[in-house]
Order: sequence, then structure tokens, then C-alpha cells
Amino acid sequence: MSARRPGTAAARDETPIQCCVRTELGRHLDLLDGEPPNELYRLVMRQVESALLCNVLEACDGNRSRAAAWLGIGRGTLRGKLADLEHDTRSAVPERSTAEDITS
Repeated sequence: MSARRPGTAAARDETPIQCCVRTELGRHLDLLDGEPPNELYRLVMRQVESALLCNVLEACDGNRSRAAAWLGIGRGTLRGKLADLEHDTRSAVPERSTAEDITS
């Protein structure tokens, strides 16, 4: 595959997934309005991995053994990745303070 510079037209050999990532990443950078991105690699990889795991699990009707086989990873690796994603999701939601609990 030939090297591409950011912002250049996509080559004909670009896959639909690559096109989607390129397009959405461009939109994300546009939303930053010139501000430098923070931990961009981690952000993109976590979001892609989350979408991949969720979609494969859904396609496998929640069967983790089959999903792991489709992904080409072990069941233990899949369990670990799902636990990491669950932890990331929980830590992204701020916890309510005691005062909020009392007034709610």
C-alpha cells in the first residue's frame, strides 16, 4: 500500500473502513477548530475497538467464544478487552457527589 499524506485524496485501494475512519477523523479535527488533539491515537483506537467488539458480539448473538474466534483472539483476551471497555465507560461518567444525591 502506498503512503498517503494527511489531507490528500484517498487512493482507489482504500477500504470502506479506512474511508470511514479517515472521514470521521477529519470531522473530529475540524471540530477542534485548530486546537491540538490530545491522546488522539488512544482515542481513535479505543473507539474503533469498542465498535468492533460490540458489533461482532451482536452478530454472534452474545456468544463470546464465537466472537473471539471471529476476531482471531482468545476468549480470555476478549474478556479482558470487554472489562477494559466497561471500566473506561464507567470512569468517563463523573460520579455524583453526596450533595447531588441528597437533592435528587
